[in-house]
Amino acid sequence: MQSDFNTELKLKGFKAYEVDSNATGHNYSRKDFYKISLTSGKYNFNYADRSFETDGPLLFFGNPRIPYACEVIRPTIDGFACLFTEDFLKLNDRTASLLESPLFKIGGTPIFTLNDHQNESIKAIFQKMIAEQDSEYAFKDELIRNYIQLVIHEALKIQPSENWSKQKNAAARITAVFFELLERQFPIESADQPLELRAAQDFARNLSVHINYLNSAVKETTGKSTTTHIGDRIISEAKALLQHTDWNIAEIAYALGFEYPTYFNNFFKKKTGHVPKSVRAAHL
Repeated sequence: MQSDFNTELKLKGFKAYEVDSNATGHNYSRKDFYKISLTSGKYNFNYADRSFETDGPLLFFGNPRIPYACEVIRPTIDGFACLFTEDFLKLNDRTASLLESPLFKIGGTPIFTLNDHQNESIKAIFQKMIAEQDSEYAFKDELIRNYIQLVIHEALKIQPSENWSKQKNAAARITAVFFELLERQFPIESADQPLELRAAQDFARNLSVHINYLNSAVKETTGKSTTTHIGDRIISEAKALLQHTDWNIAEIAYALGFEYPTYFNNFFKKKTGHVPKSVRAAHL
């Protein structure tokens, strides 16, 4: 049954369904699709290196590049979910900007607590998705895309981010591409394939721009240096690997591009004030 479900999803690029009240959650891993789910139970979410405990109606946004897990504490009474690919949305500037919103970012807010009115409103959209996907309407895919965008907009209205704006200048554009290259390397799923891009110079070379131009653009757009963003993202991934894998410290260090575990330990302590071993021990 699960195999048939995945096959259908890969063929169509979209699937909406009701959440099974007997669901037991899912393990911490990278997923193949974007996910939006509406549930009403009690859950413990692990998203990248952060955890969220929720109780009551909530809306969750999952990103295929960011691993997450869900532990069911009390199952949902009624719930809905949809899975979709980037290709299904037929990305243009408008839809691409939605996927660049804080809803799908590793440092963003993927979980929203809803009041009764918000819950009923979004539930109605999911019900329309489910009804439409089995219809014979010739333009149903376009209608479903509009429903997906409507859910995203409803979430952005609930908790807008001051840090999210779609800037159009050259510095913002090169910064957006830098972040895309950075994020594309994560999550790390094998200790045998270390990061290829670790230094600002690596990214500048890949983007065919001078390192000074890249540093200036990133600093102008974000207020932080290129090196700081790279380091912060490596630390975020390191915490996730320490908390959610059984890899030893040397394996994690290698996967993150450090030649020796000592270099990783020193880098991690400088950035966090702690050694990797203590972070892992605190999570056990």
